[in-house]
Amino acid sequence: MGAKYFGAAVRRREDPRFLRGDGRFVDDVSLPGQLHAAFLRSPHAHARLARLSAETARAMPGVAAVYTFADLEPWLKPLPVFGAPPPGLAAAIHFDLRQAPQYALCRDRARYVGEVVAMVVADSRARAEDALERIETEWVPLPVVVDMVAGAEAGAPLVHADWGTNVAVGFRHAIGDADRAFAAAETTFTETFHIQRYVGMPLEGRGVVAQWDRRDGTLTTWNSTQVAHFVQQGLVTALDLPPHRIRVIAPDLGGGFGTKASGYPEDVLVPLAARALGRPVKWIEDRREHLTSAAHARHQIHRISLAARRDGTILAVRDRIWLDLGAYNVWGIVLPYNTVAHLLGPHRVRDMSVEVHGVVTHKTPNAPYRGAGRPETVFAMDRAVDGLARQLGLDPAEIRRRNYLTAAELPWDLGMPYRDGNPLVYDSGDFRAVLDAALDAAGYDAFRREQPALRARGVWRGVGISGYVEGTAIGPFEGARVTLDLAGHAVVATGAVCSGQGHETSFAQICADVLGLPLEHVTVVGGDTAAVPFGVGTFASRSGVTAGNSIADAAGAVRAKVVTAAAALLEAAEADIEIEDGRVFVRGVSATAVPLARVIQAAIPTFARPGVASADFDAIAYHHVPTVTFASAVHVAQVEVDPDTGAVRLLRYVVAHDCGTVINPMIVEGQVHGGVAQGVGGGLFEEIAYDASGQLLSGTLMDYAVPRADDLPLIECVHLEYASPRNPLGLKGLGEGGAISPPAALANAIDDALAPLGVRVTATPALPARVHALIEERSRPVPGTAHPRL
Repeated sequence: MGAKYFGAAVRRREDPRFLRGDGRFVDDVSLPGQLHAAFLRSPHAHARLARLSAETARAMPGVAAVYTFADLEPWLKPLPVFGAPPPGLAAAIHFDLRQAPQYALCRDRARYVGEVVAMVVADSRARAEDALERIETEWVPLPVVVDMVAGAEAGAPLVHADWGTNVAVGFRHAIGDADRAFAAAETTFTETFHIQRYVGMPLEGRGVVAQWDRRDGTLTTWNSTQVAHFVQQGLVTALDLPPHRIRVIAPDLGGGFGTKASGYPEDVLVPLAARALGRPVKWIEDRREHLTSAAHARHQIHRISLAARRDGTILAVRDRIWLDLGAYNVWGIVLPYNTVAHLLGPHRVRDMSVEVHGVVTHKTPNAPYRGAGRPETVFAMDRAVDGLARQLGLDPAEIRRRNYLTAAELPWDLGMPYRDGNPLVYDSGDFRAVLDAALDAAGYDAFRREQPALRARGVWRGVGISGYVEGTAIGPFEGARVTLDLAGHAVVATGAVCSGQGHETSFAQICADVLGLPLEHVTVVGGDTAAVPFGVGTFASRSGVTAGNSIADAAGAVRAKVVTAAAALLEAAEADIEIEDGRVFVRGVSATAVPLARVIQAAIPTFARPGVASADFDAIAYHHVPTVTFASAVHVAQVEVDPDTGAVRLLRYVVAHDCGTVINPMIVEGQVHGGVAQGVGGGLFEEIAYDASGQLLSGTLMDYAVPRADDLPLIECVHLEYASPRNPLGLKGLGEGGAISPPAALANAIDDALAPLGVRVTATPALPARVHALIEERSRPVPGTAHPRL
């Protein structure tokens, strides 16, 4: 493959249409005779549905139908669940795993505020919502559990009574001998850290439009989803139709972040209504629905301990982990085990012991969100490392230098399986070099020299470090199809769905280099089940590795076909054929050059003669990805804290990262910037809050704060490239990385700024009131003395 485009900072080809307002999102799909759906959702966190009457609602003007569980029971099957341990993982670890069936409509018991109870379909959204208010319900409230630690204890109210417990995932795992290491340690550090519940918050909410064609018994649905083929599989089961009769199209997505990778009730209910009524049906989520009913994320507690020598060498890690999964364990072992698999990160640690409790509560179900367990576990580990450094009187950078793995030590086998069941072995990288690059770019040493003078002037500034190693691009494949048309232009179709990552540009760069085409001669189509028969979707930082390598494979197969045809046309050996800028020629004989279109046309039979070769310039590839690649990064944040208010101002943010070979550095930086913004939101602003009765307190953007543009400084990036040996392109995943380290880096920076007071941030987000309370607590005199709590 040539490298004319691969590695170049090509401007995103999709941006002009977005800037013109010409993007096509689900809400832009409008069909003749279209009806609109609205959903009645449970107002209770836990209650029995004693009575439901929809007769008045059905009689309202414009209402086409009202559907309850009783109306659709013959067609309602449990929603998809994921995350069963693969054989290699199940052989190594015993998981106590429970997953209860969830139906698209509440049958007789609601288990969280926002659970769908009934659907109204009417000729306008307003009329559908009016009819919702006329549905009569009687509820019998039941005991509620909202605290994950209390919920895991015996005697707590049960979310699913037949389980006899609220622990949906429980397991223990150890590598090495942590007990021996702790017994021999010269010092230990222990702390409990709380990571809050928050959400992906894409600009575009979820949405579904469905059209049933009675003529041939086919369904077409437009869905704001990251996983078009998974949605298709769910509809195959629900509608009892073969896959070729169900087309799922994921048009332009206004963000996904994992929130749009779950299976939702609306994905099934809207198509069911379209089929039953014989008319198109549309539903677009509003922001209140999104905060109430779309998947939540994060929300963990870590009771973590480090064993170390006095020189700062970390010997072992113990962690007791609780995760709040919400009312249904949709994702099985994914979030709990992701958390464990990424706990040690870049640190050279051979002994670890963990105990994990994934607990169901009466809240909206959780799902992976950009990082999927990694931000939480990195927060716990990096905060503990900083705590250990402070305890030993070491600089946080120095303790990391002493414990980070180097290139000479890789590949590094952690002695445990990854979530895919394969051995967890870091494939390539140099974590200490990444650390040094980040510190150099951030001017770390210069800041340390300036910090005492700043403190003397009453300026409370601090710097925080966080590093991670991330398993990216989980397999086992992604589908890609490459086709040349009569003009010699290429169409690339893939099961990967673009939600802002720049697929139309980066995938075109790969294809153009393999085929020897100008970039403008390549069109990329993603997320259409009619375009490629088998696919997985976009999540887990996987598209570049899985789809990118499949595109390279398919394009390579098409190129071979072009070479065969060109050799026949130009009467040359196949080994002598070259393709460049859409022209085909014999190596060293430029006068033989013909447009690629001429080669394709020569392969098409005419009345006068057969084609020079088979006119089959099409190939599908499913590049096998048996296990993940490991990307890494170090983030450095500089903050200033106002001691009078507790407000934290982010002054500077630097990321040094390795994502393998880089397809497009400009797109890579954009991905890092977006991830950091979301991570800053998790570190300083965002929180899904519930009261003791399970009522959502942060159900609008008036209550749920997200970062603004002026909350973020310029994000500085340093690219390091350690090619992965696990795929031909040397790629590693990137999409999630930016969001992993900001909460830890920010908390470390706040602690550093307030180090003279001995403040320790143990919970996120670091809201001004919480930081101010910590300052006040440490500034109050110790009882019986005139001295503050230093």
